[in-house]
Amino acid sequence: MNDEELIDKTLAGDASAFGILAQKYQDRVYNLTLPIVGNVDDAMDVTQEAFLQALSHLSSFRRSSRFYTWLYRIAYNCAVGSLRRRKRTVSVDFVIDEYGEMFESNVEAPDARASLSDDAKILKAALDKLPLEYRTPLILREIEGANYEQIAETLNIPVGTVRSRLHRARASLREALERAGIQR
Repeated sequence: MNDEELIDKTLAGDASAFGILAQKYQDRVYNLTLPIVGNVDDAMDVTQEAFLQALSHLSSFRRSSRFYTWLYRIAYNCAVGSLRRRKRTVSVDFVIDEYGEMFESNVEAPDARASLSDDAKILKAALDKLPLEYRTPLILREIEGANYEQIAETLNIPVGTVRSRLHRARASLREALERAGIQR
């Protein structure tokens, strides 16, 4: 069953249909919210809040975009709202925990492993310093695999702004990594 059919069934009163939608997208929504809120518990709470809001506002979904994009926008707004309510700095400690395998190597030498671990820490610190407006599109693009148009729609910004923010985020990361002595 596709998203449109599940939405129709949900609007007709079949709560299990929305459960199927939630199962389909829960991991992707969680992966969006985690880098924004900075810890697993908050990300789980925000993910749940996003689905509750989506369910309560499902009748307002105009279907001019994909359900996934609409849901992502809700999740993003919930995550940013959560940050504003807490008035705390966003942490990206999740990078090593959630995506550490990106930095692993097939090389078994202990000194090579230690070097990769150091590189991951430097990357985490550089990501931590990125403003949220640059970090979010970077995560959507590089971790979630969203294209520029999807990012623009999700964040409600023009595609040109997405390109600009991604360029600045990458340049900032590259500069921080080069200062730390890490070469591409």
